[in-house]
Amino acid sequence: MPLLTLLFGINIHYAIGASLVSVIATSSGAASAYVREGFTNIRIGMVLEIATVLGALIGSIILAAILPSTMIAIIFGIVLIYSAIISSLLRLQDHENVQPDRWATRLRLGGSFPTSEGLKAYEVSSVPGGFGLMTVAGMLSGLLGIGSGAMKVIAMDQVMKIPFKAATTTSNFMIGVTAAASAAVYLHRGYIDPGLSMPVMLGVLIGSLLGAKALTRLHIKVLRTAFSVVIFLLGIEMIFNGFTGRL
Repeated sequence: MPLLTLLFGINIHYAIGASLVSVIATSSGAASAYVREGFTNIRIGMVLEIATVLGALIGSIILAAILPSTMIAIIFGIVLIYSAIISSLLRLQDHENVQPDRWATRLRLGGSFPTSEGLKAYEVSSVPGGFGLMTVAGMLSGLLGIGSGAMKVIAMDQVMKIPFKAATTTSNFMIGVTAAASAAVYLHRGYIDPGLSMPVMLGVLIGSLLGAKALTRLHIKVLRTAFSVVIFLLGIEMIFNGFTGRL
């Protein structure tokens, strides 16, 4: 979405519509590969999706209707910078010996993912806290036209103590449903342009398939560093353009 508005000068509402369509394509393209390889925890994704869809409807129906474009751009920039700083400062943890809370036990949210040494099992904690953050992530998705994957990963990794790769892939599985809830609202308002959304969707779909293959080979520190640098720079640019009224 920042690339559409900053590089191509597209109206922010139409950029949000195209972005939501591309998020659905990203999730559909990469999520199938992650599920097949055993990284995604489908049960966690389905439970937390209740919160993100609720938040997405609040963001797209209420917040997006009352906030001006410049304010949306500034909020987006702040969210990007915050995500970049948090991601770079967080210490990589193995989340060993995690004690599941009663909700994780009752819903059987524990899972496993493949490693070079075989399947690695893990447990989940702080489900209510993760659920609350997922609602906020859904609101940002509906307002800004993003999958809010960064906040979802942070919530699962740091609050719910889910291993980073499992959190990343489960987040990718979730963002398509979150974006679909918001996209329906933007479609009703006429902000989804097929001529814009189609090439964006195709490009993102190709990139998501390549990214899915690269994830299993790249080191987590490399992923976090690249993620932090890119979104920090985009955040600065979005805030600048929001304050100067260029969006």
